[in-house]
Order: sequence, then structure tokens, then C-alpha cells
Amino acid sequence: MENELVDFYKALGDASRLKIVGLLAGRAYSVEELAALLHLRPSTVSHHLSKLTEVGLVSAHPESYYNVYHLEQKALEAKTRRLLSRADFGEAAAAVDLDAYDRKVVADYTRRDGSLKTIPAQQKKLEATLRYIVKAFEPGKRYSERQVNKILARFHADTASLRRELVGHKLMKRAVGGGDYWRTES
Repeated sequence: MENELVDFYKALGDASRLKIVGLLAGRAYSVEELAALLHLRPSTVSHHLSKLTEVGLVSAHPESYYNVYHLEQKALEAKTRRLLSRADFGEAAAAVDLDAYDRKVVADYTRRDGSLKTIPAQQKKLEATLRYIVKAFEPGKRYSERQVNKILARFHADTASLRRELVGHKLMKRAVGGGDYWRTES
């Protein structure tokens, strides 16, 4: 799927090929006609047409001495509908390591023992750090404020700020009136 997406965009990623597609959307043309219209050599036009043919956007049929090229309109519509779907873009990004940024931030902000050198001031870096810290809490288990502070002290002396940020970023919840804390499922 990823290669098909890349090939499709490469085929349309050239100004001359876009012009050819535009012209063929109006009617069929021979290589010589397209070359004259675009002020290109016939061999160059043939090259562009072969790229468009490879991805199924253009096809040819013989007419007298020439091959006449036309746009595969239905194929274009079907391909763009399929290739431009949100799911397919997500599929193309599936091989990307989504935790790489968090690992980098955590590596930059922690010591060898896992404690924080400092609490990040930048929002994105703070969020990455909080995602790291919240892993110290078991999902579904309730903790007293004292237990939370004891766990957070392993990361930084300012346990109140960490506790407040974990709750504020919805990584942990706090019972109304204080007392119990627990890790959220997300």
C-alpha cells in the first residue's frame, strides 16, 4: 500500500505530467499532439505517459499509425478515493515509532536512576515526561496521597507539582475532596 501511494504521488508530482492529465481529461491525444501542445520532445512525453500508465491513470489504443492516449477517469476517481482515505494515510505511517519522541525527552531529562534532572517547562516535553512517570502507577489501583507522593519522590522532590500535572493532564484522577488517586486508562 505504501509503495502504491508513493508511486501515485510521484506520477502526479511533475508539472508536465499534471498538464498531460489535464489535457487528457478533455480528450484523447497522441504523443506528437501532446509534445506540440506542451513544447516538449515526443520522447519526453512518452516517458511521462509511461509513468502515468504504470499507475493506471492513462491508457492507449492504436489509431492508424499512432497510439492515442486517454485518461482513465474512473480509475483516477477510484484511486484517489482509496489513496486519499484517512485509513490509508494512517497505514503509511504504521511503521513509524510513535514513542521515539517520548524516549528522547525522557533520556534528556532523566538521570541514570530514572529521576528527573528538572521538570520540563515546555508543554510537549512535560507531557512526554508525565507519560513516563505515570507508568510507575498500576492501572486500576487506588493510591493515597501519601503513597502517590512516595512514588513521585523517586522522580523529583516537587511531588505536589508532579501530582497536580498528572491530574491536570488527565493521566491520573483524584477523588472529590482529596484522598484517593488512580491512573486513568488512557
